[in-house]
Amino acid sequence: VPRAPAGAVQEVQDVAAALHEAAALLQQREATLHEQRERLHITLTSIGDAVIVTDSQSRVTFLNPVAAALTGSSSMLSEGFHSLVGSGNQLLLYGQHRAKRPPDARHPFGYGRELYFWAFVVAILIFALGAGISIYEGWRHIGEPEPLRDPTINYIVLAIAVMLEGSSWLIAVRAFAHAKGESGWWEAVRDSKDPAGFIVLFEDSAALAGLLVAAAGISASHTWGDPRLDGAASIAIGAILAGVAVLLAREAKGLLIGERADPMLVERVRVMVAANPGITAVNHVRTIHTAPDAIFVAISADFDDQLTMGEGEALIETIETRLRNEFKEISSIYVRP
Repeated sequence: VPRAPAGAVQEVQDVAAALHEAAALLQQREATLHEQRERLHITLTSIGDAVIVTDSQSRVTFLNPVAAALTGSSSMLSEGFHSLVGSGNQLLLYGQHRAKRPPDARHPFGYGRELYFWAFVVAILIFALGAGISIYEGWRHIGEPEPLRDPTINYIVLAIAVMLEGSSWLIAVRAFAHAKGESGWWEAVRDSKDPAGFIVLFEDSAALAGLLVAAAGISASHTWGDPRLDGAASIAIGAILAGVAVLLAREAKGLLIGERADPMLVERVRVMVAANPGITAVNHVRTIHTAPDAIFVAISADFDDQLTMGEGEALIETIETRLRNEFKEISSIYVRP
């Protein structure tokens, strides 16, 4: 019986292995596309809802200071400033737009981290304007209390604001709950590389808490006939905003400086590189997020001394291709032999 040449057998085996790898990649890409379609559907729904809620909020924002002027309530004035500062979240949309610019000669890794800068700016605005003015107004109201007036308009405005902020809060909770997966809430905030999700969630939570504190302060001041309690509520609102601002600034600072990728992803990269026949050891795998969905990877590995220069270059290209096929979020790869 004639036997096929050894070279032909090897070629057939190579072709079979290539077809098997291609089939696996197609299955993986199909699963990835399905997941992206699901995320896109939820994201678009959430964005559409958020636009409607934000538009409604912008129409009622001016009611807080009007109610404050009519009733002399310090906590309502603080909520007016809070609503005004809350509209600064639109800076995140601007940051997302700027972050999508393609790389150029001046910024070879792109502009993705500009989103982190604007997230830090939002945190500073909440602290400086929202918290600072609220605490000042509360302190001034305690020192020079306004006479008590009919609080009916305050309660009406607060009820409308609670409904609108509650709708926005539910949208933010739903979107963030989907994004966090199986992780805990605090763990998801610490590990998140997209500040837009948790900033909106925290700001909406602070807004709801502030509205409840304002209602409690107005009610207490009229129940006990002491307008200074309304000033104390304003200080409490400022303290809530200051706490949220500090938390957001800390998270935004970490992203702005540069945070590593998920440790599980780093370990998978290490395993994939070490599995190549020409690699004798992987010294380290360093990563940094250049955008919420973009990662730069630097790999230091020891190559087999028997490899020629051409074989080493071919191996590096193979490693880069496999990593990019496996991890869509990896945007740049540097392999140092």
